[in-house]
Amino acid sequence: MKRLLLACSLGFCSGLAQTQTVEFNVASQFSVPDIGGGIGLLDQQKEKAIGEQVFREVNKQMPVTQNPWLEDRLFTIFSHILSQTQLNQPVGLLIINDPQINAFAVPGGLFALNTGLINSARNMDEVAGVMAHEIAHVTQRHYSRSQEAFKGQGLLSLAGILVGALVASQADSDVGAAVMLGSQAALMDKQLTYSRDQEREADRIGMQYMYTSGYNPQSMADFFEVMHRATSRVSFLPDFWLTHPLTTQRMSEARLRANQLPKIKPNLNNEDFDVLKWYSRVISGQTNEQQLQVLVDQNSFAGFLALTAFQVQQGDYVAAQTVIERAKKIKSDHVLMTLLQADIFLGQNKIQEALSGIANAAIIMPENRALNYKYAEVLIRNNQPAQAQIIVQSFLKNNPRDVSGWRLMQQAANVDHASTLRPINVLRYRAEVEFWSGYEERAIKTLLHAQRLAKENKSLLATIDQRLTVMQKDRQLKI
Repeated sequence: MKRLLLACSLGFCSGLAQTQTVEFNVASQFSVPDIGGGIGLLDQQKEKAIGEQVFREVNKQMPVTQNPWLEDRLFTIFSHILSQTQLNQPVGLLIINDPQINAFAVPGGLFALNTGLINSARNMDEVAGVMAHEIAHVTQRHYSRSQEAFKGQGLLSLAGILVGALVASQADSDVGAAVMLGSQAALMDKQLTYSRDQEREADRIGMQYMYTSGYNPQSMADFFEVMHRATSRVSFLPDFWLTHPLTTQRMSEARLRANQLPKIKPNLNNEDFDVLKWYSRVISGQTNEQQLQVLVDQNSFAGFLALTAFQVQQGDYVAAQTVIERAKKIKSDHVLMTLLQADIFLGQNKIQEALSGIANAAIIMPENRALNYKYAEVLIRNNQPAQAQIIVQSFLKNNPRDVSGWRLMQQAANVDHASTLRPINVLRYRAEVEFWSGYEERAIKTLLHAQRLAKENKSLLATIDQRLTVMQKDRQLKI
């Protein structure tokens, strides 16, 4: 079966699915409903637990891109919009390697974007519009409030449908369709009917969020048109997904809203977004060398970096060095360029060159996760695991769901041959990688093994016991 475009109320696509009229009042544009815990039938703690469960399941079932630089660049935009809300720290922002234009959000503040959405956008404002729409779903606690329509079915059912639908959208067989079109699909049909006003609310409030964050609200309407053109070419969507069709009236409604807001001066310098977009295309495999060469021939800085990344992927480090030298003549300092240069040196086993280049940048910007993770990677290659672990731990303290961070911790522990706790720590950190990657049962078995090895170390055993209890409890929350 052909790939399905996920166009339901759980994704951004459904935000286009309204044919009712709306009053456009400038004053009301900036009135965001105050949705407190009393309206939602699930408290914030349970919502977070559900968000983390879906986070793990999506990591397991879908091609999630683990790329600190790309994640951090998008999260910077995301955080800027979040600052306009009263949301607590979100579960996370995932990037899914899929060419389809899509995004989704679930309770607790888990957000995800497909690379196809990033790669199809024409500027950062269009991406911000998608993020703002999804953030509005969460700030208004739409899914918690929707439990009333489910009559006791529960928000976990909704989360389960989300994962099933996402997995099915990846499938090329009738099995994938069955996931969506079975009994759960019937349940979702009730949710789609119930959520029409919620989608209107997400559009309206999302546009407010992006505007107050400094992004052009016209870009939300612009991207509706991009999505309309994309879905108009799709003739194989089942009726289930057509509950919320893309309509010209829906796009007009968004344009009217945007026109009533004060004008935003357009950003004429789109270089930062071009770098992000073309790098995303490279790591997602949605471009080729010929396309990148066209950009290079135009003396595009984004093109030079993208081609460098492409050649690093191919293992052609000599060619990559030649291209990155041309990029340095345009701009002497850029985080992605520093990361790519380190990758070139590592690929050639020039550890000291990689260390001297990345260390200064990481020390100057201790808050930059991508630079510091690359620094930790180089330190591990240079047999300095203890220093690498100190660096990574500071980031894991703020985000214990960071799979990339736990993987570095595991690698560092594995080369720390001087430590008597080496086998225990390798197992501990491997368990975290497995757990947050969705392999919960495997993670618990790994941690049980670490528990047996730590019998003589009471302090470490207590730490393992505590973590094991939490893992087992979280695993019982099933979607």
